[in-house]
This record gives sequence, structure tokens and C-alpha cells, in this order.
Amino acid sequence: MNIDERIKRRQRRGGGPRLIQDYESLSPVAHIDDPSDRGPVFERLLDHLDPVFDGRLPPNAYVSGPFGSGKSAIVTALFGRLGRLSTEQRSVIHTSTRAAAPPSPEFVYVDLRETTSRFAFYHRVLDGLVDDRVPEHGISTSELRRRLHEMLGAASIGVVIAVDHVGEQGSTDAEALIDLFAGLPSNVSWLAIGRDDPEETLLTEYTATTIPVEPYRRQMLVDVLMTRASDGLAPQALSHEQARTIAEWADGNAHDALAALFIAADDASQREGTRVGQDDVEAAIEQIPRPSVSLARVLALPDNKQRVLREVVELDSTDRESVTATTEAIAAKATVDLSPGTVKRYLYEMAEGGIVERVQSGLESGKGRPPSRVELRFPPAAFRRLYDLERG
Repeated sequence: MNIDERIKRRQRRGGGPRLIQDYESLSPVAHIDDPSDRGPVFERLLDHLDPVFDGRLPPNAYVSGPFGSGKSAIVTALFGRLGRLSTEQRSVIHTSTRAAAPPSPEFVYVDLRETTSRFAFYHRVLDGLVDDRVPEHGISTSELRRRLHEMLGAASIGVVIAVDHVGEQGSTDAEALIDLFAGLPSNVSWLAIGRDDPEETLLTEYTATTIPVEPYRRQMLVDVLMTRASDGLAPQALSHEQARTIAEWADGNAHDALAALFIAADDASQREGTRVGQDDVEAAIEQIPRPSVSLARVLALPDNKQRVLREVVELDSTDRESVTATTEAIAAKATVDLSPGTVKRYLYEMAEGGIVERVQSGLESGKGRPPSRVELRFPPAAFRRLYDLERG
């Protein structure tokens, strides 16, 4: 942690002592600048990207690993650093007595959870290459492609694009992504990041390298939790024993481990505790479905769908006994300006995308199939707090 961050923590703390000093440091959807204990993976990525330090583009590659193994945290941290390096090199004025370093390519990160169309993909790439914002309206997909080709055609090297969350439910699949890549200029190299095994994706037919990311080992995950707790909680608020309990339960999944820490700390804070208790940890673990959906994926949904989920979280079991009951309860809320038909459509769409699950309720319907109740595939307490924090 740098000095500026330490100062900001003290500014946020306010007058009295608080258990939670910084929610963002605890957030399971936030990535830190230096992911803990991932040196070997960084080295493998740097080995692959080594040509950029000589002013050349690397070949395409595929980064694979299970949910919660830290793929996104690693790639975003590395691309952030390399992007700053590229900017610094462009800003240096070399004199006649100073040898010029080889020019470095640009680095752009694309999250397919937020980039769901051809237009959005080309817009995100172009927006990452220019200083001014690229307009989102009044411009066509073909014009975005033309500008990309024009800009990169004049570039000495080109760009390396990291494309994250490939092949997730509701995301761009490998075949469609290959088609998008085909529309890019020739001086583009890409790094695709996904959960599928290399043998199970078409992407590896277009790559020279596969970079595996293994699940966190237990002690590594303990270190991640203690680092986040050190940054986000009051001193000594989380014990090593509690971190070990969470790490053992999470079984290598950093997302679920951080979600458990986030919920436990928030529960302890709500009861004005000064430390996280073992009961808080155990209660937090009980709230997280296994397998769960990434909270980042839930928070990437359109605002109206998130608003519906925010209301679902508050419903009691009676109002969630069937999709119809859930729809009627949400549509009746003053905070939801949506028709019952729209709410029901959203619930069905989110069920198809795996965000929620329709589970046979066991209630008698008189005829036909019994009704389905709505079950969340993400921890509701963590979503509630993250949603409310984002909206002040």
C-alpha cells in the first residue's frame, strides 16, 4: 500500500474508531495493484509478453483457470503497469545524448461482462487507445472499425488486447470472439482469459501459448485475506484462525473467500463490534451458495435488473415461493417503476443466465407443473451492501 492510500484511509475513518476502515479494500469485486503470492503466474505472463520490451508484438495466448483463481486480478494489474509504461515512454523527450528505448505497444483491457456487442467491443478497444472519449451515439460499428484500422495502420507496433471472461454464461462465446478478432487490424495481439480448459475452446487453435492459473493454495488464500483485512479493517480485527477457517472452506476460490470476509466484517460492523467474531465468519459462510456466481457479473447487469435483484434480496420466503409471487411483490414496490410483465421477463432471463435459479417449490398448483421459487446464485448480503455503496 502506498502513502496516498494510507492517508485516504485515515481521512475516511472520521472521528470515532470503526471496524471497517475501507469497504473497497474488502470488496470481492475490487482488484488490488499487487495480487498476493502470484509471482510464478506473473513470470509466465511476462515471459509471454517479453517481445514488447524489444518493441515487438507477442503472439496470441489463452489464460485459463477456474473461478476465483485470480486471473482477472493478475491480468488487470499487469496490463495497468504495462499501459503506464507505454504512456511514460511516449512522453519522454529523448536528446541526442540519450539512447531511445524501443517503442512499446499499447495495452487495452476488455471485460466481456460489460462488452456484449460488436459495437461495444470495437468501441472499448478504440476508447482505450485515444485520450478523448469516443462517442457512444451517432457513430456506427463500421465507422469504429474504420477508425481503428486508420489509427493502428499508422502505428509503429500496435496493441495487445486482454479480453476477459470469455465463454461465461451470457458472454461472447469463443466462435463469436474469433470473428471479432478477425475484424481488427493485423498489428493486434490478443490475450484471452477464460475458465474453459484449453482443449475445450476454439481459441487455442489461434494461439501460440496457453498460460494456466491454478487455484489458490490454502496459505496463499490466508495471506490474501489478511492483506485485505489489514487494508480495510481496524488493526487486529481479523485473526489468522478466522482467515484459515474461511480459506479452508473456500477451497482455493478467492472470490468466495473475500465474499465471506466482506459479509462477516459488515455484519460485525452493523452490530457495532470492534472485531470480526467467529460467529460472524460462520454465518457469512452459510450465506454463500456453492457454486456461486461472481458478484462482479451480477453488478455488471443493467441497472433495472440490478434493481429487481435488490428487491428480491429483501423479500421473505413467502414472496419467493413462486415466480408469480416474486413478480407481484417486486412490481408492487414503489421503488420499482416496472410492469409485472417486465419484472417476470427479467427473472426468466436472469434464470437462463444462471444469476438466479428456478427451483421447484413443492406447492400444489392444481394442474400442470408445480410452481418454481426463485433462489439467488450469489451471496445476497454482499450484493446488498455493494449495490447500496455504489449508489451512495
